[in-house]
Amino acid sequence: MPVTRRYFLKSAGLTLFGAGCVPSFMRRTAFALDSSGRRRRVLVAIFQRGAVDGLNMVIPFAEKDYYWMRPTIAIPEPQTRAATGAGPAAIDLDGFFALHPSLAQMKPLFDARQLAIIHAVGSPNSTRSHFDAQDYMETATPGVKSTEDGWLNRYLAAKPQAEATPFRAVAVAPRMPRTLAGQASSLVIEQIKNFRLLGRPDPPPFQPATPAAEELAFEEMYASSRDPLFAGAAAETFEAIRTLRHIGAENYQPANGAEYPHGKLGQDLQQVAQLIKADVGLEVAFSNVGGWDNHVNEGGVEGQMANNLKDLGDALAAFHKDLGDRMEDVVVLTMSEFGRTARENGNRGTDHGHANAMLVLGGRVKGGKVSGDWPGLKPGQLNEDRDLAMTTDFRDVFAEVIVRHLGAEDTAAVFPEFTVAPERFRGFIA
Repeated sequence: MPVTRRYFLKSAGLTLFGAGCVPSFMRRTAFALDSSGRRRRVLVAIFQRGAVDGLNMVIPFAEKDYYWMRPTIAIPEPQTRAATGAGPAAIDLDGFFALHPSLAQMKPLFDARQLAIIHAVGSPNSTRSHFDAQDYMETATPGVKSTEDGWLNRYLAAKPQAEATPFRAVAVAPRMPRTLAGQASSLVIEQIKNFRLLGRPDPPPFQPATPAAEELAFEEMYASSRDPLFAGAAAETFEAIRTLRHIGAENYQPANGAEYPHGKLGQDLQQVAQLIKADVGLEVAFSNVGGWDNHVNEGGVEGQMANNLKDLGDALAAFHKDLGDRMEDVVVLTMSEFGRTARENGNRGTDHGHANAMLVLGGRVKGGKVSGDWPGLKPGQLNEDRDLAMTTDFRDVFAEVIVRHLGAEDTAAVFPEFTVAPERFRGFIA
């Protein structure tokens, strides 16, 4: 994608400063509603970069082959350790699948049917390259390297909103993710409390500008640009700064006793919750978290992956608790570029595999079950005799979310060269 001045300004996560009046678009009640008058629905996409081991996140404990292929990292069956009191074990979901014990906070949400799981989901492309697979998933064009824009950006462009605020699409990240890159306007915010223009730390004594005066000077400078795209992007950015100042980004207190973990994902989701409750017009939010590429010492009930899953489960549970009734309008979707090998390797880890598992959380989610056709782990059932085989194309999951949750109609623009067919939807959105 060519790096235009507009793209640079919007993707750089500019840190700006100053004080100003409440912007004109701060009509919160209006922005809490969509064009049909109902409360605006929100999608939160979470990318687990590095390829999470879906077979240890959502464990097929009834498959005996799972245990002989993973002699040191398999998660003990639910009844085994629970019966003997020997320690943590998998958390039974339906007699076949179980959650990793680090995801214990997700079990009540599964029981309440607000958490759905799609297993054996993945890409039709067989690449084992992290970079290629992430690009293919973020653009939703498997096998096509030339796609420049992301699938969520194409959704935004295909469904324009005349009254959209700068916060319609927000990536809580240090830079613009491919998922949101493209024609439609998106905002990058790494820390909303720091989203301001840094003033000169040591201004010259002959030019003692106040922060407000400097902000005004910068805004006037950008507004005078002859490039309408650059001037427009600058205006949106300054408008966003004033909005964040107005909602009191630095003093946010989660509701209902929610306690976010201190890791990156927990802090990202806390900021997303703040934007949702502030009714600033958020429709799509994006966060990503790494640390899932565990070729060595992956661990079982304890270890690297267990720690990462603990952060994931605790962050999602806190987000759900914090939003309370607002979860009725929110769907959280997790994804990862591919899965891991079914067999553990010689370093007590796993290598790059194929199909994986996705989590879908929300008030309108028809959860409480693991969806998807299970391909099995027996010889002859594995992809290339080494990985979980794919039975659900990830684009069908993406499509069900934007059609049934966000109300997308023009899916051809979002998924080029892929025909969306509701009969292939897994039915996890009401």
